[in-house]
Amino acid sequence: MLTIARLFGKSPFAPLQTHMARVSRCVEKLMEIMSHLPPSDKMVEDLCKLEHEADLTKNDIRNNLPKNIFLPMERGHFLDILSIQDSIADQAEEIGLSLKLRPLGSALTPDLQLLFKKSYETFLSARQIIGEIDELLESSFGGIEAEKVKSMVEQTALKEYETKKFQRMLTTKLFALGENLSAPDFYLFAKLIEDIANISVISERLANRIRMVLELK
Repeated sequence: MLTIARLFGKSPFAPLQTHMARVSRCVEKLMEIMSHLPPSDKMVEDLCKLEHEADLTKNDIRNNLPKNIFLPMERGHFLDILSIQDSIADQAEEIGLSLKLRPLGSALTPDLQLLFKKSYETFLSARQIIGEIDELLESSFGGIEAEKVKSMVEQTALKEYETKKFQRMLTTKLFALGENLSAPDFYLFAKLIEDIANISVISERLANRIRMVLELK
């Protein structure tokens, strides 16, 4: 798309931030869904449309990444960051579709919503790092700005750790209640716990990839 191509002229990272804005819409829609369980068909359909828009934006960036553009990082690292971002949107869509498989009628539902809240906080932390990437460029990926981003990466890792800890607790609780759940319910809860926590895992991976770029400078 011409719009994406023009964004490269504005800043080599503007398309990356544009794509992150699309990914954010997916995660925010999932937050809405998690707050209104069971979700309506329309809410999940809207999430799928948003994921498709993020996917199209990712493809536009890949297809319009000029061969002669100067990037302050290796081309492969740029595309890897883009791919990690996109996998967050993919994961959000997968969770939304899973929530439509059958109603969640267990006492675990509030815990599942809390797990999502923790995972969402990790995502917000990683999103903030992507928002700082222009400042990193201006400081040549060094100095005070680089130290600030490194601190943000550490905060993201801490949030991911807290999410993982809560995930383990919730998984233990699920197995303790297992005999009172049907096989489909048990499988669905186990999948949702894993997938929701994975948003946090992917977000930390995104933050760490930015940290890796800093370490290579």
